[in-house]
Amino acid sequence: MKAAILNGYDKNWRELEIRDIPVPEPGAGEVLVKILTAGVNPLDNMIIRGEVKMIVPYPLPLVMGNEFCGVIEKLGAGVSDFSVGDRVYGRMPLSKIGAFAEYAAIAQSAIARVPDYLTDEEAACVPLTALTALQALELMKPAAGETIFISGGTGSLGAMAIPIAKSFGLTVITNGSAANRGRVLALGADRFVDYKTEDYAEALSDVDHVLDTLGDRELPKEFSILKRGGRLVSLRGMPNGEFASRAGLPAYKRVLLKLAGARYDRMAAKKNQRYYFVFVHEDGAGLRRVSEIFSARRIEASVDEVFSLDEVNNALKKVASGKSRGKTILRIAE
Repeated sequence: MKAAILNGYDKNWRELEIRDIPVPEPGAGEVLVKILTAGVNPLDNMIIRGEVKMIVPYPLPLVMGNEFCGVIEKLGAGVSDFSVGDRVYGRMPLSKIGAFAEYAAIAQSAIARVPDYLTDEEAACVPLTALTALQALELMKPAAGETIFISGGTGSLGAMAIPIAKSFGLTVITNGSAANRGRVLALGADRFVDYKTEDYAEALSDVDHVLDTLGDRELPKEFSILKRGGRLVSLRGMPNGEFASRAGLPAYKRVLLKLAGARYDRMAAKKNQRYYFVFVHEDGAGLRRVSEIFSARRIEASVDEVFSLDEVNNALKKVASGKSRGKTILRIAE
């Protein structure tokens, strides 16, 4: 089978190699999936540049790719939740990625059936961002009626996070360009802040929860609008000691990440707030919940451009440019 292989980390980025490798055999509790489509994400470029080695030190060479839509072709021993022919999607297990390939052996605990109304390309947009939003919200432990501010919620993450936050019963506020106001409000946002005419740090206060998608430069402002005792979950800030413990990282990494995230912990401590970092992991049960939310609300997934597997490096460059309007997709099989 053909697969896109990373042969070495490079902080300046490097191209993946397309080559033939054996079709994997599903082990106990795994299914063999024929990959139809795969989502291309900033995370893929971060892996290439070696930026996540502290969290997941992947051995090389590495079959790349973190999320997919495909069809089950074979069941491993003990698989009872799925059948051959099921159309499934998922975030690849952290310990065993490999969606940029014609086939992958995947733990049944990492996958869910695709909502029928989504195309293969649309389905590949969902797992990584939807699970990121869900896992962030689970860290917040929100109560219905509370407020959440999603920074920069006009991108692909916001498209997932807004309706999922609404399913928790939250009042959702986000910001971005005025051109996206109508689309974001249609997703369920209760208030939209146009960043060109209004500073959210002046317009908002005592927000119960903040989902940060912008990172270091915005975190001080985001903490300023968060209520005393509120919770901020970041996708772009530094991991901290709490994350290292939650992820079960070795003791020396816990020490290093405690130091790395200490600045954010100090910001939070001023008003008895909590800072969390999230690095999305596989979660079939969570994805089943996402499927239920999507099916009930008929949430649309936004596809930007579709490339072939042979064009994977062009797809990665497109994502790196920051100019995608929706998810960049690899079409791997018909």
